[in-house]
Amino acid sequence: MIYLAVTTSIFAALFLTLSLKLLSLFHFIKWSPVGYTKEWGILVHNHWSIKWLFLIIMIFLITLILYFIMQYVALVPHFFTSLVIGAVLALIVEWVIFDLPAELSSFKKLSIPFMVVVVITARFVFETAAYHYRAHGERNKLPYKDSVIK
Repeated sequence: MIYLAVTTSIFAALFLTLSLKLLSLFHFIKWSPVGYTKEWGILVHNHWSIKWLFLIIMIFLITLILYFIMQYVALVPHFFTSLVIGAVLALIVEWVIFDLPAELSSFKKLSIPFMVVVVITARFVFETAAYHYRAHGERNKLPYKDSVIK
């Protein structure tokens, strides 16, 4: 089970990081994905590849935690949870990056392509977690009742 969680999180982190690079390259987002290094004062003088590697590791850890949490949420449809949690995460990230005031006019500055990429990644992680959790549970069920002695 952990192997599937790690593999899913690695691919989700790689997809999201590559998407962030493409969004930044084509100016769909007005901030640098590795701009945290200047703001936080960490890895400032390191090579660009180290900054991106650190970003991949952070995204990997976040998606791994979300994978483990979301495999146990069975009552809520995964489409709905990925939509809500992905959009909220994207809003929080851009709200913190831009340091926006809590006004309705602030929503105009948010990037819709960034939200879409985060929601797609969240959907991938949540659906995979739910599928593997259900598949793992069905595989270990006995074909007869527990009270039957064989």
